[in-house]
Amino acid sequence: MSEIKELPQSWSIVKLGELCLEKEGLRRGPFGSAIKKEFFVPSGFKVYEQGNAIYNDPNRGKYFINEKKYNELINFKVQPNDLIVSCSGTLGRIAQIPTNAKEGIINQALLRIRLVDDIILIKYFLFFFRSEQFQRKIFDQSQGTAMTNLIGIKDFKEIEFSLPPLPEQHRIVAKIEELFSSLDKGIESLKTAQKELVIYRQSVLKWAFEGKLTNKNVVDGELPKGWKVKLISDVAKINPVLPDKGSIDRNLEIQFLPMKLVEEIVNKIHLTETRKFIDVLKGSYTPFIDGDIIFAKVTPCMENGKIAIVNNLKNRIGFGSSEFHVLRCSEEILNRYLHRFIVQDVFRNQAQRAMTGAVGLRRVPKQFIENYSIPIPPTIVEQNKIIEEIESRLSVCDKIEEIISTSLLQAEALRQSILKKAFEGKLVPQDPNDEPASKLLERIKVERIKNQPVKKVKEKKEKI
Repeated sequence: MSEIKELPQSWSIVKLGELCLEKEGLRRGPFGSAIKKEFFVPSGFKVYEQGNAIYNDPNRGKYFINEKKYNELINFKVQPNDLIVSCSGTLGRIAQIPTNAKEGIINQALLRIRLVDDIILIKYFLFFFRSEQFQRKIFDQSQGTAMTNLIGIKDFKEIEFSLPPLPEQHRIVAKIEELFSSLDKGIESLKTAQKELVIYRQSVLKWAFEGKLTNKNVVDGELPKGWKVKLISDVAKINPVLPDKGSIDRNLEIQFLPMKLVEEIVNKIHLTETRKFIDVLKGSYTPFIDGDIIFAKVTPCMENGKIAIVNNLKNRIGFGSSEFHVLRCSEEILNRYLHRFIVQDVFRNQAQRAMTGAVGLRRVPKQFIENYSIPIPPTIVEQNKIIEEIESRLSVCDKIEEIISTSLLQAEALRQSILKKAFEGKLVPQDPNDEPASKLLERIKVERIKNQPVKKVKEKKEKI
């Protein structure tokens, strides 16, 4: 049954299969054995893939087949205005094949849709297909508990679709495009503001460690009077041992912190796991104590900024991933000051370039941190003042970021609200002169029946 209880009288609830060409309207890509990697050639006929539908980009991809293989798989070819749908993994993404697209076929992870264009507009179909209500139908009926495969063609044909008269489809599409254009401009402005906030945050940190937040008359390229530049290893121990390790009760419950419990950039950890001290000693875990800074040294965690000060540890002791470097500050430097310094983009970018190891397992060496220079004010009081200035400015950024994030969510909700109204017949007025969708469907069916015998006669004449 349809989710929509009331529709305008001129609308009809149809099954998706009724909107597609009879034979070639819905077709899943060939079985994997029909299009193995050994069939691919450097150039030729394009093999359309999941990514073309997922990213709505028919030009991406690098796989081709020769003319012989293309002719063998001709039933799976795509042509301008065909629609391709991702059928496994990331489900239900759709793209339209443009008029200038390369000749080719779909692979096994795609579904091809060919619509009856005198029943439904492609743009109307695309808006409906991408709507939350239709996407929900796809996921609700998808096979497997992990929803990794799109439903079969037989079930796909049975999905219900709200169909207005053809002229009203034109009006709906025009109205959606008008509203979405205004919405997209607002979203673009919000995203621009987000990018500007990122730049401003980094500028605040740069000014802080140049002394400009607490010293008004700092000359560019110089540090304030009394500041010194030291190596991090001069003011902090890197990967220090656990104090009094031998005297710790082996059954003591201590904090355990895997990488997943460290958030990116925001200096936040989740203290939800504990273990017995004797159990962590059996593994290759990294020890730390209250007040230490943990720094993810492995890609991509380091680039993403998994860096935090650990506090409020159970029994003041913690163990975590072996992929952490630990920084323990001396009395000369505040951990909050050092944390703000190493979380900067400039520090992490240089750390990335210093990484060693194989692709996918690259790590920041301990020596990089030890030999990195840091500007330090002469007193802890000034370090505290700098931190206060940083946090004052960044807290304003946080509030603005929250407003922007909320606005972006509201924009997406508004987008779905527009689509919902459109497909309930509430977005544009109805015109009593429009041919009702039911009559249009019936007329098309009659025309198909009339044309069918003509085609058969024609085929017989050709044989003679």
